[in-house]
Amino acid sequence: MSETPIRTPEDYATQVQVLSEALPYIQQFAGRTVVIKYGGAAMKDGSLKEHVINDIVFMSYVGIRPVVVHGGGPEINSWLTKLNIEPQFKNGLRVTDAPTMDVVEMVLVGRVNKDLVSRINQAGGNAVGLCGKDGKLIYARPQGDEGIGFVGEVSGVNIHILETLVNSGYIPVVSSVAADEQGQAYNINADTVAGEIAAALGAEKLILLTDTSGILRDYKDPSTLIPRVDIQGARKLIEDGVVSGGMIPKVGCCVRSLAQGVRAAHIIDGRVPHAILLETFTNAGIGSMIVASDY
Repeated sequence: MSETPIRTPEDYATQVQVLSEALPYIQQFAGRTVVIKYGGAAMKDGSLKEHVINDIVFMSYVGIRPVVVHGGGPEINSWLTKLNIEPQFKNGLRVTDAPTMDVVEMVLVGRVNKDLVSRINQAGGNAVGLCGKDGKLIYARPQGDEGIGFVGEVSGVNIHILETLVNSGYIPVVSSVAADEQGQAYNINADTVAGEIAAALGAEKLILLTDTSGILRDYKDPSTLIPRVDIQGARKLIEDGVVSGGMIPKVGCCVRSLAQGVRAAHIIDGRVPHAILLETFTNAGIGSMIVASDY
């Protein structure tokens, strides 16, 4: 049987320092909405998943209004393999024919979403699971690229159901499956859904959990992290090629949400335990914050 480590006065002093540093942020963001896009390694590692869930519940308990949007790519791939359907990608987008769309909807709505809801509730939160079809939350349209099937983009957001839940103290957990006016289901990028929901809700923050430290001047060197940049600076980083590859749509999503009224957008490393709390409630943060010019 392992013994409990002996804690020193210095350990307790550090803990008090962390709590006191968090207080002004808790006061500042109480009553505000924060949209969290949950994905990447933090969804696959059991310990990291627990940290994320606890961070979300903590936010709720201190008066912040979290809304969670999730992906589920690895589990989709796993189920496609089990069903002998080969996953295919084109220009970074999942090719989503009718059989694949059925699997995407089954996995995101029926498995990943319900697992997250259950975990949040077990941790003391009050979560409710939704997909874009529920309450006509998200209106979809085809993304437009040829040969990618039922890949969609957001044509509109009806926030009534989210506002009803958030105002009643619930934590909405949204999967990124939505339908068009004819009822056809579409698979939509979860970053995009999170950004559009944040904009529609007038959120204080949009937080994207990723598998990188944030925006890096040299993508191979974590020490080149850019901790803060305004919306014009973010656009220039894309134009100059500093932001490239898979980071372009993430930064673009943040920029679009800021242009529509979100106060700040964060790209953080979900592989860091309690990344959400460290970014939100400490002076230094751990990732990259993109802000409107007056923030």
